[in-house]
Amino acid sequence: MTREAIGQAVIDIIRDIVPDEDCAGLDPEKNLRDQLDLDSMDFLDIVMELRKKYGVEVPEADYGKLATLKSCVEYLTPALADR
Repeated sequence: MTREAIGQAVIDIIRDIVPDEDCAGLDPEKNLRDQLDLDSMDFLDIVMELRKKYGVEVPEADYGKLATLKSCVEYLTPALADR
């Protein structure tokens, strides 16, 4: 997957979890929780969907690396680059 496709995959997962949120104007540099109404359970749902859809295991110690859309792409690129 390209970096752009990975970013879109994350956005698609977020849209599935919080369908009432507008993901169109997300700033890739800003914290996702600050831009969207995401609580802890929503965040865990995102992590679970990454595992279910893409087989990516995100250890709890790495949750902070998924804070922004940009950091999500950077974190996921090595795991999804060959897909």
